[in-house]
Amino acid sequence: MSPEIMKIVAIAFIMGFGTIAPAIAICIIGSRSAEAIGRNPEAASKIQTAMILALAFAEAIAIYGLVVSLIIKFV
Repeated sequence: MSPEIMKIVAIAFIMGFGTIAPAIAICIIGSRSAEAIGRNPEAASKIQTAMILALAFAEAIAIYGLVVSLIIKFV
């Protein structure tokens, strides 16, 4: 395989896993926090704060994957 084809495959692999994994994590975080708020509505503000922080970290992983794939593409 030529190096250019290997670069394209690496970019596809990174973007595939770099977007699927955070999407699954965001789904789990959202469903669990909605369930927790439903069980204990008084703690909704604390749960929401922790949920937003966890969502930001999960989204950061997707952005890291994008950055790595762009570095591979242009270097």
